[in-house]
Amino acid sequence: MRMTRLFSQTLREAPGDAEVISHQLLVRAGFIRQLGAGIFSYLPLARRSLTKIENIMREEMDGIGGQEVTMPVVHPADLWQATGRWYQIGSEMGRFKDKSDHDMVLAMTHEEVVADLARSVVRSYRQLPALIYHIQTKWRDDPRPRAGLIRVREFTMLDSYSLDADSAGLARQYDAHYRAYFRIFDRCELPVIAVQSDTGMMGGKLAHEYMYLTDIGEDTLILCDGMPGSAGHGCGYTANRQVAAFHKEAPPTEALRPIEKVATPHTTTIADLAVFLGVPEAKTAKAVFLMAEVQTGEQFVFAVIRGDMEVNETKLANAVRAKALRPATEAEIRAAGATPGYASPVGLRDVLVVVDDLIPQSPNLVAGANEDGYHLLNVNYGRDYTAAMVCDIAAARDGDACVQCGGPLRTVRGVEVGNIFQLGTRYTEALGATYLDREGKHQPVVMGSYGIGAGRLLACIAEAHHDDKGLIWPMHVAPYHVYLIQMPGAEAEAETLYAALNEVGIEVLFDDRDETAGVKFNDADLLGIPIRLTLGKRSLREGGVELKRRDRDEKIIVPLADVVAHIRAAIEI
Repeated sequence: MRMTRLFSQTLREAPGDAEVISHQLLVRAGFIRQLGAGIFSYLPLARRSLTKIENIMREEMDGIGGQEVTMPVVHPADLWQATGRWYQIGSEMGRFKDKSDHDMVLAMTHEEVVADLARSVVRSYRQLPALIYHIQTKWRDDPRPRAGLIRVREFTMLDSYSLDADSAGLARQYDAHYRAYFRIFDRCELPVIAVQSDTGMMGGKLAHEYMYLTDIGEDTLILCDGMPGSAGHGCGYTANRQVAAFHKEAPPTEALRPIEKVATPHTTTIADLAVFLGVPEAKTAKAVFLMAEVQTGEQFVFAVIRGDMEVNETKLANAVRAKALRPATEAEIRAAGATPGYASPVGLRDVLVVVDDLIPQSPNLVAGANEDGYHLLNVNYGRDYTAAMVCDIAAARDGDACVQCGGPLRTVRGVEVGNIFQLGTRYTEALGATYLDREGKHQPVVMGSYGIGAGRLLACIAEAHHDDKGLIWPMHVAPYHVYLIQMPGAEAEAETLYAALNEVGIEVLFDDRDETAGVKFNDADLLGIPIRLTLGKRSLREGGVELKRRDRDEKIIVPLADVVAHIRAAIEI
């Protein structure tokens, strides 16, 4: 491709709303342009890189037995209503009516469609296992699109779906995807880790996310940093903070003391209360008030956790089966009989109380008295109050003990670039996708779901591979292998070399523009094509073509007769 014909435009400055480096560089280098909030056009350079990424995905999916299909972007709502997700998912789902007044859905994902296909195609256990995949457009009306391609509303994903006769078959396909996805990211030269994650709206019993560790990530991850006595050698425990467990040290046992009401003016926070009474925060009970969005409406939730810990809202939402949580208002708190800043579950009725599992092991805590300016000493679970649920609702933090080895945990930030789910029979049972087993009995098909966001992966590669001059694309995902710069005095030689490289399948972006050398060199660095060739009078005097790798500082002169073979070896054609 000649630069004079390329449908693109480089920019010297990034747009003012570009927060992260991948957004800045992809816009400046002419890869993407924004149409609306979270909606982007991919220009020819980006499209070429995305096609290479998608072909890597295809090769790895085909390698584990996948068959490519194409499923619709628009779905009849009755599929989503049958599985319940029509009612569980909020405004981020794209809903509309067709001209016949039928409710329709813009695809967020394709579990319902796959289950519908399974019930129409799969009849016998002999047709299982099966694995289908597609690379398709999705729509999720995210209220907070940000960071360019990192968080968008319209996006393209690789979705693969496994169909099995039993959970053992699902486990095998899950493991095959687990390893195949690592190969995809490795071939794209993006370092990732896999962490245990929340199943979220997808459902199922097991899920992992593939995370690119970066400070721009919105996910907080928990990693184990070591075995006891051998700091720095982690046991391998990794999890999204949403689901991360940690070892909770039970406090020493004490005799239960009588409850006592004391004046505690101006102590509406745990920190103030601990200072006022001269007790550690671990000797207090923290009250957290949330409104849970459940199937029947909203439910007031009174969560109790030790004062030195924080509530993990994902764990709490899963415990109460809420599709969303929001902070309760002061009016809602008082309507439940509690007092903001001085609240306690003691004496409350008709309130859903959820208690962290460390609370029953923590004797004689300080809790609110449900009266302004007063607290209760020596509050004990079981004697003074009970809860509807006792479970782990605590958020893991830096320095907490690993649940597996006891070593210290640390938190890092990450961007989710892929996920895998063991769905089980949630969707197939809802839609009647069954098969006849060896005994002739109907059984539900067992499903798995697996996805990688192509645009987000492109952006994360840009985040991982750049310098202060621009992008530095890995060879296998670069839009072109070679950036050929034509300088005055070598026009004929440059044309001949361009033709020779193209003839053997080397992808060349030929800068034939009537621009200064400085502009061409700056654009070459900005675009990040792996190999730069410069052909001019000076290089010819020195014996051939100047070759520079984008990821290295050194330049070499390669004889004209050897250039094609040299480049072929460099790009492994």
